[in-house]
Amino acid sequence: MGTQNPSAPPRARSASAANPTRTRHHGGGIVHENTRHTTRFVVIGNHLVQHKELSLLAIGLGCHLQSLPTGAGADIKSLTARFPEGPTRIAAALRELEAHGYLRRERVRTPTGRIITRTISCNQPGSRPADRPGNPPKAPLREAADTGCPDRRSARPAATDRPSRPREPRPRKALPAVPQPDCTLPGLLRTAVDLLTDLRRHDSRLLLSAADTAHLAPGVAAWLERDVLPSAVRRALTADLPDEPLRRPAALLAHRLSDRLPLHNCDGCDRGFRAPEPGLCRDCRPTTGPGGCVPA
Repeated sequence: MGTQNPSAPPRARSASAANPTRTRHHGGGIVHENTRHTTRFVVIGNHLVQHKELSLLAIGLGCHLQSLPTGAGADIKSLTARFPEGPTRIAAALRELEAHGYLRRERVRTPTGRIITRTISCNQPGSRPADRPGNPPKAPLREAADTGCPDRRSARPAATDRPSRPREPRPRKALPAVPQPDCTLPGLLRTAVDLLTDLRRHDSRLLLSAADTAHLAPGVAAWLERDVLPSAVRRALTADLPDEPLRRPAALLAHRLSDRLPLHNCDGCDRGFRAPEPGLCRDCRPTTGPGGCVPA
């Protein structure tokens, strides 16, 4: 009889049950063919790509954000234009990353006074640059030596003791004027308000306040009473919008309502007036009928 090898295990050991990537069948499982990257690569930790609580979409989006150069667009609109997923799924993935510390969004003020949202991608959650190894810690404050001389600084009033004057809010610039309709019927204004509140479905940046809607509604009504279809009004307000964020969308819409209303010369006095079709201006039209409306 031959001697047995005492160093050989009696049977093959199975992978740990805690390892989710263990192979159950002999010869199965993934095999890597790796080539060393020398350009255009980013180092991503396994704590992200093998995260047990993040969805696959959130993991992929987190890897994409870490690979972006500084200053690249990372808002929902930019990501929706880049990937086939819709804004709802991308917004949910961003919230996942934010909840687990891989994303941070801060509101900062630019040198011009504008408030913007800055997106910060964190490759190591819970570790800011000042806390990471290799960065020198801040020097502790040095205590003043006891020289026996009186401290002259204590005689000065503290800055916190001075009465603080509350800053008055900066007055907001009034919106541009809009065309006014000849007949302010409730149904016409209701249609104009519905059209304005629906603009955010075509572009999320066109979210208007109640005050802005009340200012713009007469301008939309002026278009509608001239037999301009609501779809044509909507197209005139939403077509060819700039790509950058709109600082005050109501001002842009007010300008378009006044600037894009068609202009014609009056057949009676030859004065220019805005209307979808040629005819008489407001002063040359026949006298108003019942209810203060100009008869057709």
